[in-house]
Amino acid sequence: MARAHANLTVMHLTRRMMPFMILAPVVARGEDQLWRSIRDGQTAVIMRHAIAPGTGDPPDFQADDCSTQRNLSDEGRSQARRVGALFRQNGVVSAHVLTSAWCRVRETAELLEIGSVKLEPALDSFFAKRDAGSARTEAVRAILARWSGSALVLVTHQVNITALTGVYPASGEIIFVRTHASAEVLGRVRT
Repeated sequence: MARAHANLTVMHLTRRMMPFMILAPVVARGEDQLWRSIRDGQTAVIMRHAIAPGTGDPPDFQADDCSTQRNLSDEGRSQARRVGALFRQNGVVSAHVLTSAWCRVRETAELLEIGSVKLEPALDSFFAKRDAGSARTEAVRAILARWSGSALVLVTHQVNITALTGVYPASGEIIFVRTHASAEVLGRVRT
């Protein structure tokens, strides 16, 4: 069961267990509390796109042409579907889903199947255009600050998430952040 997979058990660590910690989800607060807070709109989720082998985009990258981009692998598509199932199993069956225009990010958002997907330019990568970073980061902070309503899920890129939260997320990682604040990280789930 995916919910059981996402639960974290408190244990005493030994040196033998340390290599296996990468496989376990990381959660800072009670997981049930985090899922409840996203359903209530008190918390938003920022998620890195699912597995897309490589780094950055090719030199001939065009946002409106998926053939010029790094795209999800079959493993990435499966990961996105599993993350969507995790949302639904935790009561998030309908959400406002905002996404970057990049194909790997849009596809991740669509495969979650938790709501219609809307493009949000503030979530577009600035990996190759670092000068756009602070403006996009502040725009995402503004989205979070003014958010009211039900569940909000933002699907974006590592560089955007790191600039906003200081977290270097794994592919497909879910990061719970407080709305109406400065994107305070409340918890993380690696998928």
